[in-house]
Amino acid sequence: MLKILIVEDEEAISDLIRMHLTRAGYVCEQAFDGKEGADKICSKHYDLVLLDIMLPEISGYELLDYVKTNDTPVIFITAMGELSDKVKGLRAGADDYITKPFEMVELLARVETVMRRYHKASDKIQIDDVVIDISSRTVMREKEQISLTMKEYELLLLFARNPNIALYRETIYENVWGSNYMGDSRTVDLHVQRLRKKMNWEDKIKAVYKVGYRLEI
Repeated sequence: MLKILIVEDEEAISDLIRMHLTRAGYVCEQAFDGKEGADKICSKHYDLVLLDIMLPEISGYELLDYVKTNDTPVIFITAMGELSDKVKGLRAGADDYITKPFEMVELLARVETVMRRYHKASDKIQIDDVVIDISSRTVMREKEQISLTMKEYELLLLFARNPNIALYRETIYENVWGSNYMGDSRTVDLHVQRLRKKMNWEDKIKAVYKVGYRLEI
């Protein structure tokens, strides 16, 4: 399993990130200052480091130089959201830059993108007897292909990449349809109903009251 180090001095944020990444199938460790992060990186191998910039003891920029000597990918997670900050972080060698506050859906997507760039992420997701092949965009149950429309496939992939996480309807709409949510839930609800039926997942894709839906696995 892929191992991620979270170097974040705000314990509540670090715990939230760890919880969601663990649910998505990653193994996570935490460090709450730059020195602790450096010690862990020195003693263990990680597939990815999530790194705050404003850290006690050793700053994120100083720690970045240390991490990159091991050719380990790094995503900055920081409240420093000015364009100049992002440019500085990326030029310093970070593979991506996420500004607080952020949606966990966005974080998981960026983690997966960076992992794939380093050929660490799998091109297949398996949920029980269903295999989603991302490279070929096919969905198989045992040896039979499940026929999905493009939007149904994107919806399935969003759920599969965010298991056990309640997704707001607006989050679903913006990720699958690529435009701003205008408050009409019928499009999302209709596609979820179709996907449930085709996947035979009435017991897995659960409605979350006043929120949206969650894939329970």
